[in-house]
Amino acid sequence: MATAVCIGFGRTTRACVQLFRERFERNLEQLPARFPRRSVGNRGDVLQEPVQRHGTASPFPWIDVAIILALIALNGVFAMSELAIVSARKARLEAMARAGKRGARAAMLLAADPGKFLSTVQIGITLIGILAGAYSGASLGAPVAARLGWLGFSPETTGTIGFALVIGITTYFSLIVGELVPKQIALRAPEPIAAFMAPPMRWIAWGTAPLGWLLDSSSALLFKLMRLKRETEDHVTAEELHLIVAEASKSGVIEEHERSIISGVVRLADRPVREVMTPRTEIEWIDIGLEEDGIRAALLGMTHSRLPVAEGSVDAVIGVVQARDIAIALLGNDPLDLRALLRQAPVVLDQLDAMDALSALRQAEVPMALLHDEYGHFEGIVTPADLLAAIAGEFASDSNPEDSPSVVERDDGSLLVSGQMAVDALAERLGIDLPEDRDYATVAGLALAVFRHLPGEGESFVEQGWKFEVVDLDGRRIDKLLVSAVVSRG
Repeated sequence: MATAVCIGFGRTTRACVQLFRERFERNLEQLPARFPRRSVGNRGDVLQEPVQRHGTASPFPWIDVAIILALIALNGVFAMSELAIVSARKARLEAMARAGKRGARAAMLLAADPGKFLSTVQIGITLIGILAGAYSGASLGAPVAARLGWLGFSPETTGTIGFALVIGITTYFSLIVGELVPKQIALRAPEPIAAFMAPPMRWIAWGTAPLGWLLDSSSALLFKLMRLKRETEDHVTAEELHLIVAEASKSGVIEEHERSIISGVVRLADRPVREVMTPRTEIEWIDIGLEEDGIRAALLGMTHSRLPVAEGSVDAVIGVVQARDIAIALLGNDPLDLRALLRQAPVVLDQLDAMDALSALRQAEVPMALLHDEYGHFEGIVTPADLLAAIAGEFASDSNPEDSPSVVERDDGSLLVSGQMAVDALAERLGIDLPEDRDYATVAGLALAVFRHLPGEGESFVEQGWKFEVVDLDGRRIDKLLVSAVVSRG
């Protein structure tokens, strides 16, 4: 290693070897030898030079120890800077730069060109590692060997043991102080450390630009030969967002209800609108053919403020009327013309993304959209309240007191689940994965997709460690399922 350092300073290999020998000889000459000194023929002879077991010796070279520790600490600075800049989040650095934090923009520039930056760091780490190893062996090997001789070790082996001990201790501290601890510090606060270390790292990169360019070009050539791309696509997926939110909730950064809402927002962006709609079988609607008294009676039994209006059947919706407009007309003692009160609602496909449906609702005359499938069949409606419930959960004011909750946890830990519960909400609670190309939105749809027929009460299936049992049917509709964990028998 010492030879490599000497060569780096322009000396020949033979001159470096001679320099290394002379350094060992000077150290050994300071020791009172009980045996006549042998000529130093090779490195093995130096390591096996006998030393006196008892006697005096020169003071231990603590200055050399301090120099070695300084080199190891400098190695740690390079390692910490490398990991901090690589792991720093771009958004945080941009926010720090906008706030005027010194060094944030420099860190962004280094992170934008990791090839050159990593080349610079590796140059520093490699040279420091070689220099620390060579210097420690050359300066501390003989003094440590002398102390080993005083402890009773054989004079023929103290040189070898001393040299190996010095290298081992240097390596240990290089790993702890020069690598592991600095990198753990960098992971705890990557952005502030990156902003602090980026300016000096840029100066070093400028000073070693030719060598850095050579290393970067060589690595680029190897990537090209392996047909690999050096640029990485750093995109955060929905699954990664869920994991980040779950970890933040576990560590106490966000509350559980906040985690639920954030997960609901992320989940909404990946859901088709049919998964959050009110299905046609549960819609309150008014027949356009009703007389005024019939409209009065129908209105008294309804709980919603906006109602679809259809001709004879819910499949023939022609518009939406607001209950307030009907009430104003009735209180004014004017003839009730339901067609005059109609408002046009946007028509959207049931496979449209929920976020796109939200955009359509924001631009609509009335905040209600009519959902149709690809064949033109009416499927249901969606309102802002449906989208909000998909994010934050059902509101008691919007639910029927006579309806049972979507999921009830029993004393034994099993879940009594409504067939109309959103399947992705249950999947998140159970920790199971759903296929991306699924064509169902409810737990009942999941059961039908697995059974491939209308099941009877008592039929069950197992999915990813959970048993789903049909416990109640409402005609041809799966009303309730019992979900319980499968106990493995080993």
